[in-house]
Amino acid sequence: MRRDKAALDYGGASQLDRVVELARRHVAEVFVSVRPDQAGDPVRARHPLIVDAFPDGGPVAGIRSAFARAPASAWLVLACDLPFLSDATIAHLIRSRDPAGFATAYRSAYDGLPEPLCAIWEPRSADALALWVAQGRQCPRKFLGAHAAALLDPIDERALDNVNTPEEYARARAAFDTRTPRGTMRIQIRYYALLREQAGRSDETVETSAETPADLYRELGTRHPFTLTPEQLKVAVNGDFSDWTRALRSDDVVVFIPPVAGG
Repeated sequence: MRRDKAALDYGGASQLDRVVELARRHVAEVFVSVRPDQAGDPVRARHPLIVDAFPDGGPVAGIRSAFARAPASAWLVLACDLPFLSDATIAHLIRSRDPAGFATAYRSAYDGLPEPLCAIWEPRSADALALWVAQGRQCPRKFLGAHAAALLDPIDERALDNVNTPEEYARARAAFDTRTPRGTMRIQIRYYALLREQAGRSDETVETSAETPADLYRELGTRHPFTLTPEQLKVAVNGDFSDWTRALRSDDVVVFIPPVAGG
């Protein structure tokens, strides 16, 4: 690239700032993985950092350093060179997580291999990663291939496109800057049971730019004191059960369906 990829500008924000903001909408804490010589860099230092605790360098050192900080936690690992990464892609990854495995990752749309830097790494992978490095191996993609990670088909192939050269950056920047902004839509929403009580109404019509039911429910959660997570609900659009990542259209009727008590 011949320049710092974390500082690449997309829409007035650095790529690093964009991915940090995306991640914050989905997890409790967000850290930027850095080498020791990057800890004072102003692009990175305004965020909480995890400095590499291992000398090997590269993504594996960053992942191992995260586990050294919180060995009992699963880690959502995201590269900083995915300009089209979306909320829907992250939300689908989290919903599809297999906590019993080593990791959950997307398959590459180009070669079908695991994408280790848009993945959830489980605590049990820490010791296996240490052994992997001790055997002289460094590639996290090959690690996931050898350890039977749960692999997902991408819901948006462009979301996992990375940028590694000035030419790729120019093309990505042009595509990013010329995208047509999504306008607002009128969406009808119906509530039942606990959601109706918490919203204080049985239905409402909103003006929103939410792209999916997942985005819409997250937005509504800023207005109403909802206590149920998407994992506890089903969603229907226009009378049919739907996936949370379905694209919404103006005048859709969306129903969030809570668990039904009783028999």
